[in-house]
Amino acid sequence: MDLAIKDVQRHVGKFVATIIGVGLLMAIVLIMNGIYQGNTSDGVWLIDNTATDLWVVEHGRGGPFNEQSRMAEESRESVAAIPGVAKASPFITYTVQRDVAGREQHFTIIGYDVFGGLGGPGRIVAGRPIAQAHYEAVADMKIGLKLGDTFRLGVHDYTVVGLTRKTVDAAGNPLLYLSLPDAQEVLFDQDNRALERTRLAETQRLIRAGYTSSEAGRMLPLLAGGSGTINAVLVKLQPGAEQQFVTEQIERWLYFSVYTTQQERSLMLEGRLKKMGAVLGLFRLLLVIVSLVIIALLVYVLTVEKIRSIATLKLIGASNKVIVRLILEQSIVLTVSSFLFAWVVVQFTYENFPRTVVLLPHETVASFLIFFIGGMVSSLVGIVHALRTPPSLALGG
Repeated sequence: MDLAIKDVQRHVGKFVATIIGVGLLMAIVLIMNGIYQGNTSDGVWLIDNTATDLWVVEHGRGGPFNEQSRMAEESRESVAAIPGVAKASPFITYTVQRDVAGREQHFTIIGYDVFGGLGGPGRIVAGRPIAQAHYEAVADMKIGLKLGDTFRLGVHDYTVVGLTRKTVDAAGNPLLYLSLPDAQEVLFDQDNRALERTRLAETQRLIRAGYTSSEAGRMLPLLAGGSGTINAVLVKLQPGAEQQFVTEQIERWLYFSVYTTQQERSLMLEGRLKKMGAVLGLFRLLLVIVSLVIIALLVYVLTVEKIRSIATLKLIGASNKVIVRLILEQSIVLTVSSFLFAWVVVQFTYENFPRTVVLLPHETVASFLIFFIGGMVSSLVGIVHALRTPPSLALGG
């Protein structure tokens, strides 16, 4: 007779409730594992999925993702003139909060040269890439826009011509792709009333400086700040070109900083993502410890509840091996059942989380082994208590 199974059958409701409670806690651990990996995956997704050999940014900056970088749009022409460069494309990225698809939301705008330039959407799941210089967009499905939808950014309406899926920035915000001039205009745009106030103030300043009203009107366009600013120049090298040579030429003659994709990746991992990764790692560790402590307490409580039964077993001559197996088997059943319940819950829910959850098989196996071994070690609390129980307790002693 398997005493552990018999005991479970006698208290099915209590045991199922315990499995659900512990399983939900384990599910949180598995989700935290996935968020930890998802944080890293989101952080480098745009870097890994931008088909470029070199990232050229403002000198001394770790941009364009880990740190702000501002360059003149004409920098692209200078970079393109460097020997070994096959293609140089302007690139701009920034995060906005706008009312789109009926709700206020954060998303990141990517501006690029839509006529053969680098940095465009790599995996369009519906529709087509941007084919016009103005007023077309490719949006991630997470934003909530559909193919053919029209939405307003700034003072213009844009039409969704393509959709992407799971394209995100380092913070997990969905991406919206625009042509470079459109992205620049949205970044620097002002509404008509703000523009009118600015024009009026500038006109009055020129009149006070001695210009006539007509002269001031002609000078305003010359004094207006341009929007020709980019964050980086993406470089594709010519076949056979030496990467180190091109990098040195750009840094020496153009006074820019140049990073390979791997270096850009390292900047992100060691900079912006490092502290968040440490925080998530600490939470993972604390959740595992709390889970194991709870399992130990539950095994102890289950042992205390049947302590008279254990004393009776001792009184009729049962060996310590039988008692140890009783407690150990219950601990294993509790741990394994809870983990299976947690795994099922996670499989059906992880895609609904607001942040990307990446579940790696080896991490799931490692978590199971940690809980399994931890559950067996935790059962020692109940085993020690049971072995110290005197047989006389069965007789009320």
